Amino acid sequence: MEEGEPDADLLAEAAADLKAIEKEHERLEFRLVMDSEEDAGNAVLSVNAGAGGVESQDWAEMLLRMYSRWAEQHGCTSRLVSVLPGEEAGIKSATLIVSGDYAYGYLRAEMGVHRLVRISPFDANARRHTSFASVDVAAEVSDEVEIDINESDLRIDVYRSSGAGGQHVNTTDSAVRITHAPTGIVVTCQNERSQHKNRATALKLLRSQLYKREMQKREEEKEKIHSGKMTTSFGSQIRSYILHPYRMVKDHRTDKETSNVDAVLDGDIDAFIDAYLLTLIESRADARPSG
Repeated sequence: MEEGEPDADLLAEAAADLKAIEKEHERLEFRLVMDSEEDAGNAVLSVNAGAGGVESQDWAEMLLRMYSRWAEQHGCTSRLVSVLPGEEAGIKSATLIVSGDYAYGYLRAEMGVHRLVRISPFDANARRHTSFASVDVAAEVSDEVEIDINESDLRIDVYRSSGAGGQHVNTTDSAVRITHAPTGIVVTCQNERSQHKNRATALKLLRSQLYKREMQKREEEKEKIHSGKMTTSFGSQIRSYILHPYRMVKDHRTDKETSNVDAVLDGDIDAFIDAYLLTLIESRADARPSG
């Protein structure tokens, strides 16, 4: 039609339709690797500072903010259920529940170690420091999923919630820490004033971690097949955030990179997530039997 009777409006409309079709095609491709009930649900995201004291603890808090901003930008809600503040600044660890469509399916791409290189604001000599923080992501398990937990395997401790002070800090021992003896998994919750509510949330976090552990066992062989492209173990360094001597964020699994560091730290991580999910799609295609 355009060749026979040139029409700028028609061409613009066709270009817009093509862009929409490409976006829908990409969305459907991603759904190929989000084919489980867990992928469509909520995510339990934990951030833990690595060795390095206040510098790594500040980096962990920066990552926590990044994921909170990502959730906000995608219409998800995020709820901080536990946080262990650093001595001087930042956090030693924190757990966030991100609720929204396919929150786990997308955020599972963030599992691994994140590396920051910058001039430390905590160094009076303005030296460059390298910091590490790990991110773990588990699916929030539905109450309909049966996870057997033996009460005798649990050690439950209660303590006073920690915080920066003010009227919202608990003055009673309402925070709850649960240790699962057989696996060594430890979960905490301190966001509610009620010890009962904190205990219920902590048990839900434990169920999510135990479910993840079982799923990892079942997927062990698949992970071995695809390990070259999608390593997500604690020891893997999946992404570097360089603020000095140049500015760049690079994902080491996909080689995706950008110089817009500020946007990334403000939650704009979709390009990295999408690139990783595409590697999963390609890996599945490669693993299909020929013929």
